[in-house]
Amino acid sequence: MTERKRLSNSQISSQSKRPSSSFVAQEEDEDAMLTQPSTSQVQKGLEKLSPAQVDQKTAEVVQYILVKDQKKVPIRRADLVKNIVKDYRTVYPEIIKRASRIFEQVFGLKLVEIDPKNHLYILVNNLDTPPSNPSPVEHPSNPKTGLLFVILGVIFMKGGVVRDKLVWNILKKLRVDSGLKHDEFGDVRKLVTDEFVRQRYLEYNRVAHTEPVEYEFRWGQRADMEVSKAKILEFMAELHDQDPRSWTQQYKEANPTHTSSQASSSHR
Repeated sequence: MTERKRLSNSQISSQSKRPSSSFVAQEEDEDAMLTQPSTSQVQKGLEKLSPAQVDQKTAEVVQYILVKDQKKVPIRRADLVKNIVKDYRTVYPEIIKRASRIFEQVFGLKLVEIDPKNHLYILVNNLDTPPSNPSPVEHPSNPKTGLLFVILGVIFMKGGVVRDKLVWNILKKLRVDSGLKHDEFGDVRKLVTDEFVRQRYLEYNRVAHTEPVEYEFRWGQRADMEVSKAKILEFMAELHDQDPRSWTQQYKEANPTHTSSQASSSHR
């Protein structure tokens, strides 16, 4: 009887550790319920509110997104409406439009919906901002960003997709062993496959029909929006002490405008 009880308790414990599919479904249902108000509904909603009320709610949305963006994790529309917008949901499109304008004009940032299906937002550096306000990931400003640049660089140099084994081997050569706790990064494997993935800098997926199971890395949606391939190529060139133009294919991909203008001038 005691063994049965123990077995039952362990089963309950293991079940509680499994990710709940119903919880994920609930999150999706929450967002599905947030139907986009029509233009006339937004207009009617604005007529019931004072300009000061809309401005105040817009300021709250801006503050919320700025705080959430510090962790570089995409912001869900459902969370934004549930926690901040609340009773103002009928004028949500107008609030987001005003918030986007503030991000561009005041902070030099762009609010981008990277996943229209699940309505996920991130802040990226506005391409129209002056060079004095560079993108946060234009140059590695800290060890974590440097590590991310190395991984993005490996993926880019290998044609956009790379097996995880190659990444771990390259990092090991740089004395960053994914199997050991690192003084600067802690659990390297968790940082790369969890944090960088949640932040949408990387995609980490299982490769179909592999035994034993293998995984591969690709650039994530945030990396595509924020990170310059030209800068990545320059970074890799510095690591290898080579001219970026020595990698012909990658140079063309990273500098399409430059290479096309050279080609057109050569035909004149």
